[in-house]
Amino acid sequence: MGTVNTIVALAYLLAAVGFVVGLHLMNSPATAPRGSHCSSAGMILAVAATLAKVANDGSISTTGWIVLGGGTLIGAITGLRMAGRVKMTAIPQLVSLFNAVGGGAAALIAVADFIRLEGGTLTTRVVVATVLDVIIGAVTFSGSLIAAGKLQGWISGQPVTFRGARVVTAALAAVALGGSAFLLDGSHSTWALVMVVVAALGFGVTMVMPIGGADMPVVISLLNACTGMAVAMAGFVIDNTALIIAGALVGASGAILTKLMADAMNRSILNIVAGGFGTGDNAAVVAGGPGGDVRQLSADDAAIQLAYASRVVIVPGYGLAAAQAQLEVRELADLLESQGVEVSFAIHPVAGRMPGHMNVLLAEANVPYTALKEMDEINPQFPAIDVALVVGANDVTNPAARRPDSAIAGMPILDVDKAKHIIVIKRSMGHGYAGIDNELYTDPKTGMFFADAKAGLAQISSSIKALVAS
Repeated sequence: MGTVNTIVALAYLLAAVGFVVGLHLMNSPATAPRGSHCSSAGMILAVAATLAKVANDGSISTTGWIVLGGGTLIGAITGLRMAGRVKMTAIPQLVSLFNAVGGGAAALIAVADFIRLEGGTLTTRVVVATVLDVIIGAVTFSGSLIAAGKLQGWISGQPVTFRGARVVTAALAAVALGGSAFLLDGSHSTWALVMVVVAALGFGVTMVMPIGGADMPVVISLLNACTGMAVAMAGFVIDNTALIIAGALVGASGAILTKLMADAMNRSILNIVAGGFGTGDNAAVVAGGPGGDVRQLSADDAAIQLAYASRVVIVPGYGLAAAQAQLEVRELADLLESQGVEVSFAIHPVAGRMPGHMNVLLAEANVPYTALKEMDEINPQFPAIDVALVVGANDVTNPAARRPDSAIAGMPILDVDKAKHIIVIKRSMGHGYAGIDNELYTDPKTGMFFADAKAGLAQISSSIKALVAS
């Protein structure tokens, strides 16, 4: 018995090392795949050690092993099918679903253990961990499902509010806290726990519904941190070291990422959670453009500017992701580089619908990591850039952020307007998530090429080929 427990403890320690090393490797896109493999290996080791410990304890019956095996098989098949079929543009939704599953599973562990021990020995440590696990896990579960629905378009990307919404949210929080106090006071009532679960589920819904699409990257990070905390609490409930370590690492890294994402938007996390900022996509065409005239380009016009440039910076946004144009943008970059043009990609921290969305998308198209430039690195270089090609990016390039009276005032942006020439590929003059006009579009240096990103990039590439051939 002692030997097995020692081996399990050492396995948990090695798994924890794998988690930490994996997180460290994920600091760079070049080493991120190895980091993912290292973390996965750590988790496989932790699961194997847990199964060995349970088998040695003899705490699971034959029926239990069958249920456990069946659940593992179903989960593995479902996960493989989802991973194989999901489009890169739908990765944010998938991450939200993962957050929901993680938080919900952690909450169920706490509920099951509470029911098992009810009427027996429920220590203060277990009750506190159970209450925290249930609240955080339930909020994460329902909140993540709403976030996934907003990203998928099943729920409006605009802030969804109603009269008295904040009162309802406050009441749900009060019920959850009241039920928790009841449990912590020594009443081990299952009904009190159910009341806490229901209130927390409702709070997750009313918390995320008023948050608009512009803030979804931060919301995803925040819910990811909550998933980690819920898993850590589940580890305390069942006294499992691996869960505590893994959950703490996910919670800490998610919290740091959330802070970084909020800083990238120059807004506080509290302000984001308060909701009501992003308004979702607006495909309506705004005649005349945002406060001035719009200069429209053809594919041939854009091709001439790009082909005769020395330095080109491509700025990808969600429009590129929605059109699944990552292969076309790489083809255009390769074509320009074959003509001696220096090409790089400017990546804004909150471009797209989740942290790293553009990096993942371009990695799928095998764009070299060295060509991806972060905002702080590329911004000082824009005055020396001949052409900035904006593909589906909106709010992250809007010069209005520099004005204190703007709805996005103070939000760090890519200084695209400082380039010598700007080309914007966009389907229409529609707004981004912030719901305001982009002043870049009426800049005298800007030419608008109205097209779907995938088709537009292909047309420009064809025009460059024809230009070179002539």
